[in-house]
Order: sequence, then C-alpha cells, then structure tokens
Amino acid sequence: MQVFLKVKRLVELMRIGIVVNPDAGLGGRLGFKGSDGRAAEARAAGAEDRAGPRMNQALEALKSLLSGSLNRANVELECIGWKGRMGETWMPSHHEKMSFTSIGETPTETSVTETSQLVKDLIDSGAEAILYAGGDGTTRDIANTLASISNKAQEIPLIGVPGGVKMHSGCFATTPKAAAEVTLAFLLGDLRCAITEVMDLDEEIYQEGVWKVRMYGEAWTPSSPRFMQGAKEQVERTSEADTIEGLAQHVKSLLASEEDLLIIWGSGGTLRRMGDFCGEELTLLGIDILGPVQNGKRELYSDLNEQQLLETIALHVDEKGDPRPRVLLLSPMGGQGFLIGRGNLQLSPDVLRMVGIDNILGVATPAKLIGLNAVRIDTSDVELDQVFQKKRFIKILQGFRTTRLIRIEEA
Repeated sequence: MQVFLKVKRLVELMRIGIVVNPDAGLGGRLGFKGSDGRAAEARAAGAEDRAGPRMNQALEALKSLLSGSLNRANVELECIGWKGRMGETWMPSHHEKMSFTSIGETPTETSVTETSQLVKDLIDSGAEAILYAGGDGTTRDIANTLASISNKAQEIPLIGVPGGVKMHSGCFATTPKAAAEVTLAFLLGDLRCAITEVMDLDEEIYQEGVWKVRMYGEAWTPSSPRFMQGAKEQVERTSEADTIEGLAQHVKSLLASEEDLLIIWGSGGTLRRMGDFCGEELTLLGIDILGPVQNGKRELYSDLNEQQLLETIALHVDEKGDPRPRVLLLSPMGGQGFLIGRGNLQLSPDVLRMVGIDNILGVATPAKLIGLNAVRIDTSDVELDQVFQKKRFIKILQGFRTTRLIRIEEA
C-alpha cells in the first residue's frame, strides 16, 4: 500500500536545502559506468562537472517559475547550503524571490562523510525539503543520513536532479527543468508526498558487467508521474527468447543487405542477448560498435567512451565526407522509459548529432512495451532535447520486421 502525505503551506517563505555531489556523473562519458572512488581518475582524463551544472539548470528554471504566473501564492524561496561546489557555486544570480543562505563551506575533498554532514546541517537549519544533484549513490547517502536522524526519513521530501551516471531510484525528476516544476508544486502544496524506493547497483559487480539492482531503503518524494521518473524495474523475462531472436534476425537482415552499415549498440540486457543471436559478444553496460564489412568481416569495437565513439563514427564517411549508413540501437529502461540519459552518458550530445537522430532505432520486447506509452530523452543539451521534442515520435522495433512509432515524452 502506498502512503501519501498532503503538505499544507501556511507561510510564504520556504526553506529548501541544496546538496550537490561534485563528483557524481564524472565518469559517464568516459565509460566508467559509475564514479564512486574514481573522481580523481575521471578528472585527470578530462571529465567535466555534470551534477553541478545540472543543479544550475534546475535552479535557473525554478527562478523563472517563481517570477511567473504559476507562483500564484507569491512564494519566496530561501535556499540553504554550503558555499562552494556542494551548493552556492551553482546558484543563479540574485533574485528577489530566491536567495541563498550559507550554513558552512565545502571542504577541498568531498565524500560520503561530507554529504552526510551537509544533510545534518540542513536539518538543523530548518530545511523543509532537500533538492539534490547526483546519482543513486548520492541518494543512498542522503537517505541513510535522514534515517539515522529520528523520523526525518519520513518527514523531509527529496527531489533529485539527475546528475549521475545511473539513476534507478524513484526520487529523481526526469530532467533538471522537471525538478524545478516539482519543487514549485511542492512549495505551493499542490503535490502529495509518497514513499519511493532508493535503488542502486552493486558497483563492484557492476564494474564486472553484472547488472544487479537492489533496494537499499525508502524515502519521501513529491508524487508526480509526469515529472518524477519512478524506480527502475527489471522487466525482461526468459520466455521472451523467441521475441529477442526475432529482433536479432531483423538486425541480421539489415547487416546482410548493407555491407557498409555501421551499428552502434546501446547498453542493456535486451541488446546484449540480441548480440548473442547475431554472433557478437556485446558489453552489457557499455556502448559497442559493429563496423562495416572490411576484408570479408566486420570488426567489433567494445565498450567505447565518448571520445572513442566520436573518433570511430567520424571515420565512417565516403570520399566526399558524407556520412555512410549507420544506425544506433537503443532499448528503453524498464519502468522509466528512458531511451537516452540513464546509464548511457557516453552517447553525448556530440555523439548523437554525429549519429543523426533519424538514425536512432529503439528496441523493445513485449514486457517493456506493457504500460510504455512514451519514451523519455534527456541528452543534457536543451537545444538537442528540443529537436527530439519537435520530432515527437521515434521508431521502436518490436519484432522481426515489425516496428511501431512511440511518442517522445514532453520534457
């Protein structure tokens, strides 16, 4: 049974705690699968902040909402947090309806210890909710800290700005803009709060290519099916072997009819099992490329990061420099419907533009199609997201030579 809490607002000044995990998402485009314990390595390899800029996007959107007609109660927001990369650095310029109050300072090195201390400081300072940017690890750290404080796990709602590599927990909004929408609705008392699952992968097993999602706890979050992504579900069934073989036969027919075709394989169990039927050993959690026929065979490039994808795809052009045939196969995340933006950050905006959005083909089994009336796309690039929105529909392969159009969810 799902329990809801209706929040009533009696005051116009609200206090929201701000938490940013500076290291979240750093390894995404590098193909690290996660950033836990690898932040220094990721930065040394050229990784740029992800969680902080995503928080800035959310707060900029929230600032605009507070100034608009949707703020019918004329609510003013006081953000509280630490100076530096875990908070104030990502605040927009001063605004009459949104301010920042410092309750501490981000240390030089950050870890779970600092995240936990920041959450405790926020509670002591009267935060009524926590807006945070990070991934599943950040969610676990915040939820565990709240659980250690008497009853706070069921009193302080969490609103997650998706800023990590993998986000399976139900606390996350679908996009930074959606996080702003949810935050305003919460401030106005328009959303009920409900218990959601705090999910994460076993990272040690994950690095070895084994996908094991576990529930680590529960948290309160505003309930908004449109703007909150919900928890990740593993929905594939062994009984779908015949269907997956049919999907693979479709791909094999494409390969047979076009020797010059380059296929970019997305991550996930569906595509890896299709690869088995195609005679290719694909990476479960990475992005692979099956090249064109050369000297009678195709070469498989495994587990490529963003730069490797760009370099490999850039070579696939004709003598005039025009793109040669290519297709990107993507399987939506079960339970959430994300096609881009969850677990495949190697597919950066630059990679997607090079591939061409008309060359993207979704792949879904019947189990995934149940209840999936739209797919979600979060490229981290506002302009590219709008291009997808204008496209409105994307083609989904659901069987041998059987496709359907499915709607792209509005951001």
